[in-house]
Amino acid sequence: MNVAERIAEARRTRDLAALTDAVPYAAFLGFSLTLLDGELVGKMRYADHLIGNPALPALHGGAIGALLESTAIFQILWDAETIVLPKTVNITVDYLRSGRPLDTFARGIITKHGRRVVNVRVEAWQEDRTRPIALANGHFLILPGDG
Repeated sequence: MNVAERIAEARRTRDLAALTDAVPYAAFLGFSLTLLDGELVGKMRYADHLIGNPALPALHGGAIGALLESTAIFQILWDAETIVLPKTVNITVDYLRSGRPLDTFARGIITKHGRRVVNVRVEAWQEDRTRPIALANGHFLILPGDG
């Protein structure tokens, strides 16, 4: 099953695991997707191997960055008519506070959708969505669905 078929199937069945199950790194991160009030939300389930600083303890910045980037990519797949996986052109991550050893959530918002490049803003939070732990802004290259 190709990317377009997986996305179409996930939209039809509302089975978002069909998208994330195709990405082994998502399983390593404990990454899953859910629809909350019509919004696509990424979740990184807490696991000990995600700790970067055991003295605090705090989540590794790379794990948080991966959550942000993965959420952006899946948001593009969900919203855009693309026939291939989006390619990261660049991504900037702002770490606002330490990620505690808890489940972490992220929401991507497409701020500009051009013919070939999509700009996505992503915020990550833990217990309180109004207190993000990290923000990201990224540009992604897509191939439009009409080829």
